[in-house]
Amino acid sequence: MKEIILIKNGELALKGLNRRTFEDMLVKNMRRRLESAGKFKFTIAQSTIIAEPGNENVDMDEAIERVGKVFGIAGFSRAAAVEKDMETILRSAEEYLAPQLLGIRSFKVEAKRSDKKFPLTSPEICRETGGYLLRKFPHLIVDVHNPDLVVTVEIRDTHAYIHGNQIKGAGGMPTGSAGRAAVLISGGIDSPVAAYMMAKRGLELIAVHFASPPYTSERAEQKVHSLLRQVSKYSGRITLWVVPFTEIQELIKDNCPEDIFTVIMRRMMMRVSQIIATRDKAGALITGESVGQVASQTMPAIACTDAVCEMPVFRPLIGMDKDEVVAISRKIETFDISILPYEDCCTVFTPKHPKTKPTLDYVEECEKALDVDRLVEEAAKNARFVPISAY
Repeated sequence: MKEIILIKNGELALKGLNRRTFEDMLVKNMRRRLESAGKFKFTIAQSTIIAEPGNENVDMDEAIERVGKVFGIAGFSRAAAVEKDMETILRSAEEYLAPQLLGIRSFKVEAKRSDKKFPLTSPEICRETGGYLLRKFPHLIVDVHNPDLVVTVEIRDTHAYIHGNQIKGAGGMPTGSAGRAAVLISGGIDSPVAAYMMAKRGLELIAVHFASPPYTSERAEQKVHSLLRQVSKYSGRITLWVVPFTEIQELIKDNCPEDIFTVIMRRMMMRVSQIIATRDKAGALITGESVGQVASQTMPAIACTDAVCEMPVFRPLIGMDKDEVVAISRKIETFDISILPYEDCCTVFTPKHPKTKPTLDYVEECEKALDVDRLVEEAAKNARFVPISAY
């Protein structure tokens, strides 16, 4: 009896003639993510990917934990692969599922027979397996509507697979299947959640962080590293660019009206991020903005920010309230990192009375006091590269 992982790819089944391309990308992502947990062989068959350990040194517990964070997987099961013989199936079900069966009260059996040459039909497999387990575990009862455990027997081409309840996967699309995008990452709650949500839709991430020493500390940057490492457990490796932003912010402070600081600052960030995104072959920007959350995120302010953008800007949190964002940040375990008390460059230079309804003419007139092209080009040129990976 060999233990394997059965992976259901969900949404990829709807991709028609392109489905195999997406499945191959998912396998590539899984191979990379499971690399340090051990060597696996992957087989694709009937909307299922079978991950088989290549040797006895594989850490299955670690592999299961990581598979649960790979985008593109609807559900997965830790399963026993056995010979396609009913006696073997029954003995293996008893042995493999005993730890689970001993701790529950009710169960039911489901069978899936893709190999139609197998002598028993699916109802017959269910009846044989259920009866056998009731004899071996007399404390159990059958509950077909709300069982504590669903025992599944799958008869496939080469083996029979036995497993308990399916584990819910991360969902979404395989990372990289939708291209690349650059996320503007701060140390707050919102931008890591935005990064996670767009990675779930298949985007490979690069990240741009703006640092303003001595106003921001090295701990603030380390906080961003920690946030991205946590996001990378789902998205895979992330390329981080740390942009020196002190000179730009000081010039904005010295030369522009205070009420428009934040909008001009965000326009400069967008310009720099576009250069970096283009250089790294990314086709869009991602931000953590939500309509009306702060003064720079009103519709007029967002319109002024977008006026400098020459590529799409994705804002996955745009219609969400803070409680919804916090719930996701807790789920992906970035919340406790985000609330660490290290300020980013946005909070340091926040005006006391920001303009909530800026006009583009007014903003552009204020920017004439700055050498915008030089500042943006130098900031992008001096960005520092930091590779981020959770594993």
